[in-house]
Amino acid sequence: MISLEFLLTALVVVLVPGTGVIYTVSSGLFLGKKASLAAAAGCTAGIIPHLVASILGLSAVLHVSAIGFQIVKYAGAAYLLYLAWTTWQEKGTLKFNESNGNQRLLQIAKRGFLINILNPKLSIFFLAFLPLFVPENAVSPTLNLIILSLIFMLMTLIVFVLYGLSATSVRKYVTRSPNIISLMQRSFAIVFATIGLKLAMTEQ
Repeated sequence: MISLEFLLTALVVVLVPGTGVIYTVSSGLFLGKKASLAAAAGCTAGIIPHLVASILGLSAVLHVSAIGFQIVKYAGAAYLLYLAWTTWQEKGTLKFNESNGNQRLLQIAKRGFLINILNPKLSIFFLAFLPLFVPENAVSPTLNLIILSLIFMLMTLIVFVLYGLSATSVRKYVTRSPNIISLMQRSFAIVFATIGLKLAMTEQ
């Protein structure tokens, strides 16, 4: 059931840098290893509702409901713009406070979750993507979709973790220069804002 074509296609989809990857990389660069892992986990968790919606067919409703699509779309765009603003406002090297480290990690994971859950195009993408790899003679198409979804999620988590750890590995070179930190933070802020504006202007 798990074809090589599915694995390769899913890998390409996951490897292409999107908002989740950018968020995970920025977390690794500015906050370190634990933050990058929290971001990767949050972003991966954020695709669960989309996968569930695809399996249940709810994303088909979203596809034909212009109002529902617009509401989710603008909510996602607004959140990305908010994330861009907060990233732009950060000053200097970001560090964890030992007294609230776990709380900060949870906050990072929540941000990653919201980034993906507020992107309505993910539901439509999975609705079109997953069924392509379900055999025509499948005894239980729903079970097939669930297995494919779990594999996709696992691949997403692994790739995001690798992106985050790669960013963490060069963090010590970045944090040596406050000017580089400021430049990179503002660059990520611009990227988040650009993606948010692009999402806002996307047609269904």
